[in-house]
Amino acid sequence: MTESASSAAPAGVSARSPGRWASLAWPLAGLLLLLAVWWLVTDVLRLYPPYVFPSPGAVWAEISYGLWGTGPQDGKLLISVLGSLRRVLTGYVLALLVGGGLGILMGIWAPLRATLGAYLTGIQSVPSIAFVPFAILFFGLNERAVLAVVILEALIPVALAVSGALLNVPPALRMAGRTLGASGPALTLRVLLPAALPSILGGLRTAWSFAWRALIGGELLIAGAGSLGEQLEVGRNTANVALVLATILIIGLIGGVFDALLRRLETRVRRDYGLEVSA
Repeated sequence: MTESASSAAPAGVSARSPGRWASLAWPLAGLLLLLAVWWLVTDVLRLYPPYVFPSPGAVWAEISYGLWGTGPQDGKLLISVLGSLRRVLTGYVLALLVGGGLGILMGIWAPLRATLGAYLTGIQSVPSIAFVPFAILFFGLNERAVLAVVILEALIPVALAVSGALLNVPPALRMAGRTLGASGPALTLRVLLPAALPSILGGLRTAWSFAWRALIGGELLIAGAGSLGEQLEVGRNTANVALVLATILIIGLIGGVFDALLRRLETRVRRDYGLEVSA
C-alpha cells in the first residue's frame, strides 16, 4: 500500500503540470501574436508613419533607455516608476487602514451602514478624474492632492467590501462565537473578521486597481518630478509616441503584477478556508 501511494504521488504531480504549463502558454501565445501583428503593421506594411504609430523596436528602445540607460537623460523612466510606486503604496496602505475601520463600523452598526454606506456607493460611481480639480483647489498643485485622490478611490471599495463581508458571515458562526463567550469587539475581531477574510481580499484587489488608475490620472494632471504621469505628459508635449506607449506598457505591467500577487494571496486563503480546491 505504501509503494502504491508513493508511486501515485508523482503521477498526480505530473498530471497537474501540463495544466499549469497550458495556463502560461496561452497568455504567452497571445502576447507573441500581438507583437507579431504590431511588427507586421509598423515594420513590414508601414501602414502608419513612425511618429504616429512606432514599431515595437522603437518602444523597446524607450523602455531600455528609460530604465537602465547611462546617458544624462536616461534612467528617468525608472525614477518615475519608483516615484509612482511610492505614492500609490502610501495611499493604498492609508486607504486600507481608514477604509477597513469604516467597513468594520458599518458592518456592526446599521445606522452608519444605512447613511454612510449609501453615500459611498454613490461616490464610487464617480470617475476618479472628477475629484482631481477639487483636490487641486483644496491642497494645491502638489503631491498631497494626488494622494488624496488615491486614498479616496481605494478607501471606498475597501469599506464596502469589509462591511459586506461581515454581513455575509453565516449566522451559525455568530451563534458559535457567542456560545463560546465572544461578544462585542471580541466577536468582531476574533470570529467575524477571520470568517470574512476571503471576501475582504477580493475587495482589496478591487481597491488596488482603483488606486492605481487614480494615481495615474492625478499625476497626469498634476505633473511633478518622478512620476509616470509626468512621462506621459512629456511624451505628449514632445510628440514622442514611443515614450507614451512605453509608459502605458509599464503602467499596465505594474498594475497586472500587483493584481496577480493579490489574486494569488486570495486564492491561497480561499484554499486554506476550503472554498477552493487546487486543480
